[in-house]
Amino acid sequence: MKSTYIADLKPDQDATSFFLVQSKEIRQKKTGEPYLALSLADRTGEIEAKMWDNVAEVMHTFDRDDFVKAKGRVQIFQNRPQFTIHKIRRAEEDEIAIEDFFAASERDPEEMLAELRGIVAAVKNPHLKALLEAILGDEEIAQRLKRAPAAKTVHHAYLGGLLEHILSMCHLCRFAATHYGALVDLDLLVAGAVLHDIGKIYELAYRRSLHYTDEGQLLGHIVLGLRILDDKVRLLSDFPPRLRALLDHFIISHHGELEWGSPKVPMFAEALLLHCLDNLDAKMEAVRSLLKRDPLVEGCWTLYSQPLDRMMLKTDKYLAGAPAEEDPPPAEAGKPAASKPLSLFGEQLKKALDK
Repeated sequence: MKSTYIADLKPDQDATSFFLVQSKEIRQKKTGEPYLALSLADRTGEIEAKMWDNVAEVMHTFDRDDFVKAKGRVQIFQNRPQFTIHKIRRAEEDEIAIEDFFAASERDPEEMLAELRGIVAAVKNPHLKALLEAILGDEEIAQRLKRAPAAKTVHHAYLGGLLEHILSMCHLCRFAATHYGALVDLDLLVAGAVLHDIGKIYELAYRRSLHYTDEGQLLGHIVLGLRILDDKVRLLSDFPPRLRALLDHFIISHHGELEWGSPKVPMFAEALLLHCLDNLDAKMEAVRSLLKRDPLVEGCWTLYSQPLDRMMLKTDKYLAGAPAEEDPPPAEAGKPAASKPLSLFGEQLKKALDK
């Protein structure tokens, strides 16, 4: 097990530890000599790193997605921690424990799966209950579900994240169904919560970094989810075709909009509600993760978040008295700069190319 994690690093601290290389660039100093710009990660977060000296000796000895052992010093640069590397080498497989480098749910996966089975056991509709039990009773699906992330970067992007997201959705479904009363069928809504992202157990892989499988790239979790549903419905000879159509619709419409990847927009009350709850849960998890992992040392604003398309206010710091007018939010780092107006020649060239 690692002795030092990124979340434990303090300014002006010397540290030696193992890291996963998330990104690697070989750049040039003004003198023409190379230097390394890296993003290093472990299960607690990530940190920018630079290596300035003796780079030529090591720059081709490791690559992105490799594990490395690095020695250096933590400093603050532009209001965020930066690890200045003095020595670095590629780590051997037997030197690392993979669980040190993948963020994982704080909840026990067995406990979460047992909770989900309890929710399914409370479903009153016999057809939906039999279907959901068949899915959770499939050992391969259950094992994958305990490990699968819910996304690559946007929300619940950690081991067990998908199961945590499904459980959160089920709880939101219960609350919403109580609030909206007869408008919503709770059993149907819970079935949608369990099924809407189930294809992600085959869409994402997580050996050294989260990435898409070949099937995930070619088909996506919507198609993969429909396959799982079809396989299990075939085992239930008396499953109502119209109920099956509603479940299919949950899967193909849960993104909510055509431009967000849904082949259809939600077309019945429970499908629309499921999309709204899915969006809510994803957004709030993105906020939680951003506030927890924001690298800025001072100030009451986070960095710009691509998934949220905004910076977020750290309300605890703000209410504690951080002077917003003297502490303006940083530039929206990561957000694409607005396009500059074209010159007259540029406008004429664009018109010619557009013809």
